[in-house]
Amino acid sequence: MQPVKAISLKLCAVVLFIFMSALIKAASDEVPPGEAVFFRSFFAIPITVLWLMMLGQLSTGLRVKSVWGHVRRGVAGSLAVGLTFAGLGLLPLPEVTALSYTSSLLIVIFAAFFLGESVGLFRISAVCIGLAGVLVILAPKLSVFSGAPVHGTEVIGAVVVLTGATCAAFAQITIRKLVQTEHPAAIAFYFSVTATVLSLFTAPFGWVWPDGWLAFQLVMAGVLGGTAQIFLTVSYRYGDASVVAPFDYASMLFALGIGYFVFAEVPTVPMLIGAAMISAAGIAIVLREHHLGLKRGRARAVRTPEG
Repeated sequence: MQPVKAISLKLCAVVLFIFMSALIKAASDEVPPGEAVFFRSFFAIPITVLWLMMLGQLSTGLRVKSVWGHVRRGVAGSLAVGLTFAGLGLLPLPEVTALSYTSSLLIVIFAAFFLGESVGLFRISAVCIGLAGVLVILAPKLSVFSGAPVHGTEVIGAVVVLTGATCAAFAQITIRKLVQTEHPAAIAFYFSVTATVLSLFTAPFGWVWPDGWLAFQLVMAGVLGGTAQIFLTVSYRYGDASVVAPFDYASMLFALGIGYFVFAEVPTVPMLIGAAMISAAGIAIVLREHHLGLKRGRARAVRTPEG
């Protein structure tokens, strides 16, 4: 294991994903979410192919054993990306980032229902704290809590992003099954292909012809997204998930900076408190899963002693 290299790659992925989101947000006034998904997915495909060619694994890296698994992952992931992109046009970048963290909490719940994983009191408590953080963020948007009416677009934006986080959690649960039989590059490649195809169905609903700077933004969003996915995948080769995964939450720092300096978005106190609660809950879950993994490993070693 090379933890420093793993963390560096993960931070590079986090930064690239945030810059991708910033480019999509900047284009959101002119480009509908479905079209943004097309550019994000289509221009990520050659990045994945080039990566496999450099590794000499093009012939094996794209083989498929579970077609329907890729379909489920592709549909859920496409919905997650599209809804998140829609949310970027309605909410500040840091708020979208914070609410997107909800997917890591929902994964715990979905794993119990769909994968039959046991979930103890610790992780249930962490999920509850994280969901309470979501309520802290949402409270100012609801007149019943804030005492004053708010813009309906903010409520819609929050609902859209949370729905996207739910789809992302379902996609991650599907990936947990796929990684047992599929190459990581195949998972990324066929997701991009599926998202590209599905996004085309939104073309009749207001696509625009981008030119100049707008076209550059959209193409770069795809390139950055594809590159970030590779960095993310490779980071887990050099470090344990318990070391690498918590750095997902570093994206909030970059989101706050870009939101403030690029989009003039000043974070609110409830948003910061809620984001801290969600992040703490997510990190606690990661560390707990690592601890349980070590215990299971020791138990297996006891049952199957060398000799």
